[in-house]
Amino acid sequence: MRAAVFKELSKPLLIEAIDDPKPGPTDIILKVCNCGICGSDLHMTEPGTIMPLPGGSVMGHEFAGEVIEVGKAVTHLWKAGDRVAGFPVICCGDATPCLNFSNRGQCAKMTSVGLGQNHGGYAEYVRIGASSGFKLPQNVSFREGAMVEPLAVGLHAVDMAKMPRGATVLVIGAGPVGLAVMLWAKFLGARHVIVSEKAENRRAMAAKFGATDAIDPGQPLAPQVQKIAGKDADIIFECVGVPGLLMNVMAEAPRGGRIVVAGVCQQADTIMPLMGIMKELEIQFVLGYRPADFDYVIAMIASDRVDVAHMVTDIVTLDELPAAFEALRKPTHQCKVMLEN
Repeated sequence: MRAAVFKELSKPLLIEAIDDPKPGPTDIILKVCNCGICGSDLHMTEPGTIMPLPGGSVMGHEFAGEVIEVGKAVTHLWKAGDRVAGFPVICCGDATPCLNFSNRGQCAKMTSVGLGQNHGGYAEYVRIGASSGFKLPQNVSFREGAMVEPLAVGLHAVDMAKMPRGATVLVIGAGPVGLAVMLWAKFLGARHVIVSEKAENRRAMAAKFGATDAIDPGQPLAPQVQKIAGKDADIIFECVGVPGLLMNVMAEAPRGGRIVVAGVCQQADTIMPLMGIMKELEIQFVLGYRPADFDYVIAMIASDRVDVAHMVTDIVTLDELPAAFEALRKPTHQCKVMLEN
């Protein structure tokens, strides 16, 4: 098959022919129809990352596709032609379906797909565990299916925030993760969803995803929030992931405030613990999602209760993907760039 292959840090991906994936007894093989580019992929290819990729890796963990081959132990679960959103892991296969994964997505033996351990969706085909495939209804497109993963990230962040109904929420950053957080915060009952974002096009997109107001990140944030909501933010979501930002958010947070860290910073960072101590801040780090988040996102898309198509700003072919990937290092209009085979 053809795939976009990572060779070394700061170098463009190369389109190469590599071996087709083969299913183990409890695996399925998908023909990749769509796969989104994630900011984490970019970070892993840059100097200073704490998650360096081995040369020869194929990234891509936001994918949807069609089953073309089924492992011999899971033919009762899957058949060729099934439409799938992929939870990007391969489970142990000790039980079918894997009971540990099905419960909380915490199979101790599972390995990641598209993050260095197994080849991901920047390719024509991808292998996943049978337990980690989520069937797509016919009225959910493959493009929407590839959006399930980033939307599940936002849903999990809002769930971990323990957001009260009628909350005032401040979201730092209106990239795909920030937009997903805004969507679910508004959907699940926030009164004010305020975004801090410097890019005009992303502020405009935020309004489509539930943001009720936008503020200037170049000015102190707390007074702007107070002017809009008449109170401080109940929850601040940090959705950027760059060094120094968490400390800035801690400085802006009110006493007793809650900060949810959804942005993935892959470099060393420094905070002043005394700041958090004096304010009695609650800082919640979040990772990924759970299987139940995938189920919920798919159900909400299928029932037309959420509209996510306009997050996708660019569709590229496999041959165009390396250039599109490099362009995201200095983005202009792009939000979610998606491979379509």
